[in-house]
Amino acid sequence: MTQGVLEQTPAETAGTTTTETKYVYFFGDGHADGNGKMKDELGGKGAGLAEMTNAGLPVPPGFTIQTEACREYMRGKLSPQIDKEMKAALARLEVLQGQKLGAGENPLLVSVRSGAKFSMPGMMDTILNLGLNDEAVEALAKRSNNPRFAYDSYRRLIQMFGDVVLDIPKKKFEHIFDGVKAKKKVRFDYELQPDALQEIIDEYKKLVKKETGKDFPQDPMEQLAEARDAVFRSWQNERAKTYRRINRIDDWLGTAVNVQAMVFGNLGESSGTGVGFTRNPATGEHKFFGEYLMNAQGEDVVSGVRTPLSISELDKAMPRVYEQLKDITRRMEKHYRDMQDFEFTIQDGKLYMLQTRNGKRTGLAAVRVAIDMVKEGLITQDEAIFRVEPNQLYDFLVPRLVEKGEKIEVLATGLPASPGAAVGQIVFTAEDAVKYHNNGTYKSVILVRGETTPEDIAGMEVADGILTSRGGMTSHAAVVTRGMGKCCVAGAGDCTVDEAKKELRVKGHTYKQGDYISLDGTTGRVIAGKLKTLEAQPDDPDLVTFMSWVDPVRRLRIRANADIPRDAKNARAFGAEGIGLCRTEHMFFAEDRIEHMRAMILADNEKDRRAALKRLLPMQRADFIGLFKAMEELPVTIRTIDPPLHEFLPKREDLMVQIARLEETKPRSPKLKELRTLLARVEELHEQNPMLGLRGCRLGITFPEITEMQARAILEAAVAVKLKGGNPHPEIMIPLVGGIEEMRNQAAIVRRVADEVFKEKGAKVDYMVGTMIELPRAALTAGQIAEEAEFFSFGTNDLTQTTFGISRDDINNFLPAYLKQGIFKFDPFATLDQAGVGQLVKMATDRGRSTRPNLKVGICGEHGGDPESVKFCHKTGLNYVSCSPFRLLTARLAAAQAALEETHGGSTGSK
Repeated sequence: MTQGVLEQTPAETAGTTTTETKYVYFFGDGHADGNGKMKDELGGKGAGLAEMTNAGLPVPPGFTIQTEACREYMRGKLSPQIDKEMKAALARLEVLQGQKLGAGENPLLVSVRSGAKFSMPGMMDTILNLGLNDEAVEALAKRSNNPRFAYDSYRRLIQMFGDVVLDIPKKKFEHIFDGVKAKKKVRFDYELQPDALQEIIDEYKKLVKKETGKDFPQDPMEQLAEARDAVFRSWQNERAKTYRRINRIDDWLGTAVNVQAMVFGNLGESSGTGVGFTRNPATGEHKFFGEYLMNAQGEDVVSGVRTPLSISELDKAMPRVYEQLKDITRRMEKHYRDMQDFEFTIQDGKLYMLQTRNGKRTGLAAVRVAIDMVKEGLITQDEAIFRVEPNQLYDFLVPRLVEKGEKIEVLATGLPASPGAAVGQIVFTAEDAVKYHNNGTYKSVILVRGETTPEDIAGMEVADGILTSRGGMTSHAAVVTRGMGKCCVAGAGDCTVDEAKKELRVKGHTYKQGDYISLDGTTGRVIAGKLKTLEAQPDDPDLVTFMSWVDPVRRLRIRANADIPRDAKNARAFGAEGIGLCRTEHMFFAEDRIEHMRAMILADNEKDRRAALKRLLPMQRADFIGLFKAMEELPVTIRTIDPPLHEFLPKREDLMVQIARLEETKPRSPKLKELRTLLARVEELHEQNPMLGLRGCRLGITFPEITEMQARAILEAAVAVKLKGGNPHPEIMIPLVGGIEEMRNQAAIVRRVADEVFKEKGAKVDYMVGTMIELPRAALTAGQIAEEAEFFSFGTNDLTQTTFGISRDDINNFLPAYLKQGIFKFDPFATLDQAGVGQLVKMATDRGRSTRPNLKVGICGEHGGDPESVKFCHKTGLNYVSCSPFRLLTARLAAAQAALEETHGGSTGSK
């Protein structure tokens, strides 16, 4: 099924559920083969908990409310069956535990967590210690003989419930908490004594009353129902919507809700909590990896509030628990045949597993893990190809800092949370990151925070790098930036971040907003000033091995967009199988050519135009010789001049200012006449809508001598290379054709010039003449155009503009509103609109090949490097896609995955 930018999803258009729908599953109930394969209903977390339970692992019991309940909530009406099944599952849990929710001498407490089909770390909400109230907290204090633990658990519940359920800003709770810490003169949370915690609880309850007009709910069932609905609501919060948009996750999948008996890591020094991975998520090294804290709850580890210990330290503190944890996670990895991300709690020396899921990882790690698992016999090569997301291969191309010959001042060293390098101007809020990026004030942005929170997702998306002073390798900043492929240094403890004053203080320096710093996400260093960066080399042995599995599988050829020999050489290094778009107009902007180009434009007769073009001819020819040499025998598609002529002239407003100044200061300057002539020509060429005016083939038809010069330069260059032993394959592409007549006119000129050149030089080359399909009319009349065109290349940037009636330059004026309201599912200039523009591509391909069966067809817009668009091109039967050199690896992998999906009838990997 094709997916359009405006199209509703199957989940959204599905009807209401039947009365037979089962909404609540107790961990381990369900199909005979367990619930691990029920991710659509139970979410990844719920399915994992069910499967771990069935495997006999130490999992606190609980139940999952399935995703259909969330979809019902979004539609505005929950089935009464949900409450009925939830109460029945809770009763079963109470019997199993021998406890009552929030009641009795040993009250049952539960956690309420989200869990979507695809992992969305930190994007939705969690509530711990649910069931506590004024009576239950005293019972818990007595039962545990640890009042500090009981009151700490209660204050955490009120804060989380207040933030998540009651929408009271988290900062208001933190202000109270920090105030009591300051008053008691303690540095760490765990140093607060029971009386201080009781004071905090009292102040929290007053805050709830003030903000909501109601007391904090004392009824545990009321807490549970409200918490469930709040988790459903969190599916629609801004950070979750942004994350889904970035990761192309269906808005109507919904989240499950997992209700699980609490185990406590904050009971004392024999209790703790942690998160980990069965392999290193940054490098892929087959080494047990993770972090933990003693006397803490899970949120303390991932929130960055405290800097955790390496999991290897647990071997010293609790060797038996450490070995048990390693054994369980090793078994889980073997069972799931993928790297696992797990959470655990130790309560009074006993280990409990809270969740497992396939772990997020960097591109470097994804490739290494895939290769190692093939060697270990866990997966096949075909499966390995699906274990890497196409965009993750960009990690192999991330820049590195240039340090040789530079005086480096390392300000701080944090954790190497996500590899690569970033150099930019610092900002201290996500809002400022978005603002200064969008308005162009800062060319590159470094987001500096004490610790990031899920609310920072929009700022993290536009930032080039992220620096945090707190948090570890599994903090929110680390996990999210690794998924995004951005550089991140986390837990740089020597840095003091004052977000109120917008200052970064470190090593005696004070950096303010807009100052430059450099980050090395591979080593964790924070470096003073603005270093240069060095582009990565795509010759990593793991990458070479992985791509040797990828390339034989794909049918679609991958070319690069490249205008100069240097770009062509880069493209070859990244695996380009030709050039799909060389934009000749870019060559005219060079300093030694713009003068001749302007002379050609200013000429008011053909003779003078030809004289200017004659001066440009050897320059263009030299450019093309360089391209043909770089690409050797591979095809090179060269587009004749496309943009309006006024783009090569100074702006009208700038000319008017220059003339006014000269008239005032040097009224007799001979330059005045020159500038006035230039202004007159600029005004003559002025168009109300230049993108739909005199450009593309219309220029070549109006001034055929331009097409003649370019065709001659291309073909003379090709012959020259051939005479020196080369084997060039030029493909001359006519832009903006709307019908057969325009194509016939320009093709005739090219073929006439070719005959002339071959006769003059005494040698021939194989060449093709084709067109760029970028207008709806061209797609509709493609069958006729193919009578003259030997190939089609879809200019999907302009085809998107002309199909939607949207300017690519102006879409950002309303795109955020369209994405936020769900009118657009994605930016149509980033991912091809398959339901609209894609249908034009398919129609033109079919009609063109009905006329010319061997018609070569490709695309050369920005969509050529987008994985979803590449897969569409494969399904549509195109011969190739062309993209920027730095997206070639992505396109190659996406094409291979598309071929395997077709062969296997669906993905053979896991997400």
